[in-house]
Amino acid sequence: MAPRLLHYSDLENVYDTPERAGRLAGLLRELNGEDAILAGSGDNTSPGVLALVEDGAQALDFFAAVEPDVETFGNHEFDHSHAALKDLVADSPQTWVSANVWSDRESGDRFGADAGVVPGTVVETDGDSVGFVGVTTERTASINPFADDLEFTDPVEVARDALGDLTDSDDLGLDYAVVLSHLGRGDEELAREVEADAILGGHVPTEREDEVEGTLLTRPGDGGAVVLEVDLETGAVTRHRVADAPVHEGVADAMRERLASAGLDEVVATVETPIDRAETTLFGGESRLGNFVADAYRWKTGADVGLQNAGGIRTGDALEGEVTAADLVSVTPFEESVVVAEVPSEELRAAFEWAASPDLGFAEDGWWHAQVSGATVAWDPDDPAVESVRVGGQPLDADRTYSVAVSDYLLHTDDEFPSLGEDHRVSVVGIQYEILVEYAREEGVDPEVEGRVVEVDAEAEREELGSATET
Repeated sequence: MAPRLLHYSDLENVYDTPERAGRLAGLLRELNGEDAILAGSGDNTSPGVLALVEDGAQALDFFAAVEPDVETFGNHEFDHSHAALKDLVADSPQTWVSANVWSDRESGDRFGADAGVVPGTVVETDGDSVGFVGVTTERTASINPFADDLEFTDPVEVARDALGDLTDSDDLGLDYAVVLSHLGRGDEELAREVEADAILGGHVPTEREDEVEGTLLTRPGDGGAVVLEVDLETGAVTRHRVADAPVHEGVADAMRERLASAGLDEVVATVETPIDRAETTLFGGESRLGNFVADAYRWKTGADVGLQNAGGIRTGDALEGEVTAADLVSVTPFEESVVVAEVPSEELRAAFEWAASPDLGFAEDGWWHAQVSGATVAWDPDDPAVESVRVGGQPLDADRTYSVAVSDYLLHTDDEFPSLGEDHRVSVVGIQYEILVEYAREEGVDPEVEGRVVEVDAEAEREELGSATET
């Protein structure tokens, strides 16, 4: 019997919903067996409310219950101190594999080696040997300020070398070779360049199951909704819904206890009409939740524009009924400040142009990446391009500089909104989620879609204008 891989990834804030965390644990325990290998491909400890409070250690309750075999780092594993992550690695039951993360590449100092992190490992199961290596997106230092002192090297080269080392070290040779990848769209290149039977991917919130040049590629999506079961011999993939699984009460109770002790159960507002937090909503253009976040930033700062990257709002259960402080922390669960930036007109327009057509490792075609307050944007998703931008009801003034309230992260990274930089920052206001809680207490939580971001068909408009001119 060939090994079965049980692939989970991007659990992120699943721990903030105790029953869902319990069902995920229940499903993995139900599927486990002598021929099974439990493998995680990153972002399985952070972000989230409990992750903020516990520095990711809340995941240890889940790990202890399901006993994974192998795990690699996602970009969010580095949301806390290096010491906290190393403690988590040392205290968890699985082997952490990471081939391209370095504390000091020149001296050969791999991150976490002193806590047990290795470039690759061999798992023996039911008479077969399966080699695993792990790689993390090279962009991690740019998209996570807590990782900017680490070096993330070419994942293709190191994955190839690490698998070669495992093959050389295994006297009988590997039966199967697997890469745990938190590269997102980089998995295609990995499949073309590295001889592996399967690449278990993450980083992108949508599911995937396909084959590239003989290598199976899988991705279970985010939020702990799905576990993928992979038969290494046949390449067959079975999709298991976590919502249908029994609850592991030990894990669910552990999360409830941690949430209760966090002191974030204060009700700060009531929501009558549920506010959707699905990925398709957050990246689909203007959204109620995005309006709430951007409005809160502008309310706190008095800026001309409030701007929030769609990827910085986390998916999860809809906000409805009594909304607690913890619910709002889970919307933007990062220790990131809101700042005011002074942005010239041309660079503000460039920011919206980027939102229409970003080049990101987790982006899908047709996504819109900006949630705004105080501005309206018309864009053509088919081009994609921005047709017009207005601030305060007026077209952008080429000679004006606008004040923009935004997460400090967007001034740090060059991955998102590259026209915004640290030289634009003029003041620091407060932590993102604290501002959301304060705004909810004062103003309530009742956002509406108002036409701030609208889609246009520019080609159709040009054709109509041409027809009118000919007439």
